[in-house]
Amino acid sequence: MVSLSHASPGEDLSEQLRRLRADCARCAGLCCVALPFFATSGFPADKDAGTPCHHLDSAFRCRVHAELRQRGLTGCAVFDCFGAGQRITRDTFAGRTWCDDPDRAQDVFAAFNVARQLHEVLWYLVEALNLPAAAELHAELRRVCTRVDALVGDTPEALSATDVASVRQEVGDLLSRVSELVRDRHGRRCDHRGADLAGARLRGAPLRGATFRGAVLIAADLRDADLRTVDFLGADLRDADLRGADLSGALFLTQPQVNAARGDTATRLPAHLLRPAHWCGPGNTRHGSSGNNNQSAR
Repeated sequence: MVSLSHASPGEDLSEQLRRLRADCARCAGLCCVALPFFATSGFPADKDAGTPCHHLDSAFRCRVHAELRQRGLTGCAVFDCFGAGQRITRDTFAGRTWCDDPDRAQDVFAAFNVARQLHEVLWYLVEALNLPAAAELHAELRRVCTRVDALVGDTPEALSATDVASVRQEVGDLLSRVSELVRDRHGRRCDHRGADLAGARLRGAPLRGATFRGAVLIAADLRDADLRTVDFLGADLRDADLRGADLSGALFLTQPQVNAARGDTATRLPAHLLRPAHWCGPGNTRHGSSGNNNQSAR
């Protein structure tokens, strides 16, 4: 895998992050096997870690993938491994799957569980490396990004033994400094870190430069809100209403967060994120420009 800390000349953020997007065609269905499921969280049924989902076929494909939302399987529709699945399958285990070598299946699952968390960290670091306002931190960000990338590329045993909490703490502190630098440029506003804002009425609110890091925004009304350069790292956006909201330049916003929220064709997203297909369905369409060229997520 090419180091994510050094982009090729002319390579934009979307292209860099392409390596951190799930590619199910190059994976062995790891998210459908390695992880535990709970029906109450929008998955097909309760299942233990290491047990294949009953919808997974022999080619490691989901039999109901095209019907996930219609079936109410939002947990599956929202999930993203940030590209860890194909990396563990193709690189760490050289294409050998948990079916090919059942004796090593638990090693595969353990490595995947750590890698998906580290790949999420890499997503944030790559994004930070592309923020001009954080230029003074780019050298430090590059060093940390290289080190985290190397952890994922280590042996399965070393990867599984990684202290993920320690890595997250270190990177989280660094990203806080990045966030402050960027938001200072636009007049830092409200600090809602860790706040419980479930169902909050924030329609049309001028929130540019605020931080919602780790906040609970479940079913919050953020319609038409100005969310430019808002820090969303770790925020829970399940069913948050983002119709007409402007999230252009939002910080540390991920595809799973966007997939879990509600939006429409007028919602403005950062250019490197995809507009979920369900945002453009019946009852979600509004007149107006999308403001970017986001494609529909699969």
